Amino acid sequence: MKRIVTLVVSALLAVGLILTACYRNRFFDSTVYYGAVQYWFRDGGMVYDWLKPGTPYGFTYPPFAGLVMAPMSVLPFPVVVLFASIGLVLTVGLLIHWLAGPFLRGLKYPLWLSYGVAFCLAMAYEPVRETFSFGQVNTLLLTLVTADLLFGVARGRWWGGIGIGLATAIKLTPGVFILYLLVTRRWRDAGVAIAAATGATVLAGALFPDQSREFWTSALWDTNRVGSLNFLSNQSERGMLARLPFDETESKIWLVCVLATLVLWGVRCWRAPDDVIGGLALTGVLGCLISPVTWIHHCVWLIPALIRCVEWGWQSGNRRAVWLAVAAYVLMTSHLTWIYENPPRPPLAMLGSNIYVLFGVALLIWTPVGTRSSIPVHEPDKILA
Repeated sequence: MKRIVTLVVSALLAVGLILTACYRNRFFDSTVYYGAVQYWFRDGGMVYDWLKPGTPYGFTYPPFAGLVMAPMSVLPFPVVVLFASIGLVLTVGLLIHWLAGPFLRGLKYPLWLSYGVAFCLAMAYEPVRETFSFGQVNTLLLTLVTADLLFGVARGRWWGGIGIGLATAIKLTPGVFILYLLVTRRWRDAGVAIAAATGATVLAGALFPDQSREFWTSALWDTNRVGSLNFLSNQSERGMLARLPFDETESKIWLVCVLATLVLWGVRCWRAPDDVIGGLALTGVLGCLISPVTWIHHCVWLIPALIRCVEWGWQSGNRRAVWLAVAAYVLMTSHLTWIYENPPRPPLAMLGSNIYVLFGVALLIWTPVGTRSSIPVHEPDKILA
């Protein structure tokens, strides 16, 4: 009975948090995608000229993403939201199975309880529920990259890298995983990823030359389209610096931070080239830190690092890794950072307004790598201690 109560309470908490987020965000990003795609494919307009009425927000993705979203031009908006919601639930389930499955199966609890509670915890995680309530694509891209790394790259398949390439063509930030392939000397996979990204981009350019020209020469560089850099939801290194009084030197300090972050990440990945799941974890953190704009919902890319810390810490007896993941999860799920959205801000605002950035740096430094075989993902007996 206690186990059933635990699962029910977990589910109710997750549902309550998700419904609260949906009431607040009302699938805002999906309305932007939907309006832009309708304007493009149905009305024949230039997609990057469209802005959501009463806002400065418009379509910010490459033209290939618009091609992937083309069915929105004929589907009713509620159906689009339904498909996006189902897609998020399915992808979160897959991520839990792929990344935490061996660990969960090793616990002394029924699988329905372990998987059920883990799924509820993942759905309650603020970046996930923000992705759900905004109608975003983050978990879809994370799942595409994860599948590519685990079942293509790690197993030496000829198509390894194609998922990373397609994800990059849809939204540029997954391109950091091409850097990961290069740093770990996976030249063929990197070539496949680059070819896939280039091919998808060229295809979109051939079909929509005007939109492609507008994106690569103008829309890509217009940061006003995505919002203010100092907005609290921007939990990247650039966002943190934008909230500090460094107006004249901010961009230079940011470049130094990016270079230092890249060096730390590169050294850690280079030293553990066979640990693909560890590389996935570190590179997901890297993308969040160095991107000029990392909204809170983008921080779903931290999920692999959180899982790795819990799994390795639990199995090795190193509770520090577990406590890092637990502290990061609790604070990043609590919505606490939003206390510091508007001035006046108390002295702790430097910490409270940058919770995701600070934990991102901590995860980049302390997430264990080189501790688990990258190939037999579904064979717990091959997991290294």
